[in-house]
Amino acid sequence: MFFIIVFVVYILANYYVFRHFWIAMPPSAAGKVILVSFAVIAVTSFFISFLVGDSLPIGLTSFLYKVGTAWLFIMLYFFIVMAAKDLFGLTNKLLHFMPSDAITRYTKDNWAGLGLMVGFIALLMICGYLKYQWKVRVELPIQIYKTFGDTIAPRSLRIVAISDLHLGYSIGEKEFEKWVGLINAENPDIVLIAGDIIDNSVRPLNEGRYAEVFHKIKAPMGIYACIGNHEYISGFKESEAFMEKAGVKVLRDSVALVDSCFYVVGRDDRSNPSRKPLQELVAGLDQAKPVIMLDHQPYHLEEAEANGIDIQISGHTHQGQVWPISLITNKIYERDHGFIKKGNANIYVSSGIGIWGGKFRIGTQSEYVVIDVNK
Repeated sequence: MFFIIVFVVYILANYYVFRHFWIAMPPSAAGKVILVSFAVIAVTSFFISFLVGDSLPIGLTSFLYKVGTAWLFIMLYFFIVMAAKDLFGLTNKLLHFMPSDAITRYTKDNWAGLGLMVGFIALLMICGYLKYQWKVRVELPIQIYKTFGDTIAPRSLRIVAISDLHLGYSIGEKEFEKWVGLINAENPDIVLIAGDIIDNSVRPLNEGRYAEVFHKIKAPMGIYACIGNHEYISGFKESEAFMEKAGVKVLRDSVALVDSCFYVVGRDDRSNPSRKPLQELVAGLDQAKPVIMLDHQPYHLEEAEANGIDIQISGHTHQGQVWPISLITNKIYERDHGFIKKGNANIYVSSGIGIWGGKFRIGTQSEYVVIDVNK
């Protein structure tokens, strides 16, 4: 039912946008043909890539996926601009505060009005693409009351935390390799991934060099990850098999004692309604040792404080990815991005280093988090 509703809303939104294009365009047969052709490609590519993409050549699926998901965000901004224009016109009809043709008299029967709108949104999306490409280094010093190692020779810990890589048809090996370079430049002790390593399909990862790139990450204490909802979307068994091949230690409702020094707790994703309660996972742990938790979706943050978690790293929200979706995530989550402290629990919700679909960041950032604990 959810996907049916999404499908209907998406089709209606596209109809609204392309109908406005049709009306705004000067009478030109060639222009109408180009518009209809573009509409068919832009709208259908989204569904083709998701429904039958794994049976098509990878290059074709990648193209369709990029076009379809990019158009989703571009269409959102056309919808906003057109809806604002229609609302303005409706308000003017009711209140008569300016002549009804005050705007259209200078743009009627030519390309000026349409060109201005397309140019503005094109510039906005170019800026959004450049913003996505700029990976923000978030520096996060944390002091906890527990020590790493023994009390005689305590030491600090450097974590590089990332989430929401969404590797696959959109984000390729070369882009991922650049991220690995950023990670290695920090000389981390350990790398922690808060879910959604994989986007919608494991196929491009298995047929590409992604596992090889993962092995280039230099972290003496290893790479640990929890499960995200997209690991379920892409098929959990296949996702788990890939991550094992990539050298990523997956913690699915399990705990690892790292270097006999601290614990990393990895929760299963909320996609699994049978995931274990947090109190069951931490029962029996030596609470004198630091406890770090990976939980993909940042719900019920108070549980970290109640169960002796020192550091929690989450992701999932993307902080909405683009405005105005960020306004929605801000209302859904207690913290959709950034740091929050609850008692002794230090919680960071990342907006993600990668992205879902179209590579645009408008009002948000793609980031990696450098956490220095007790430095």
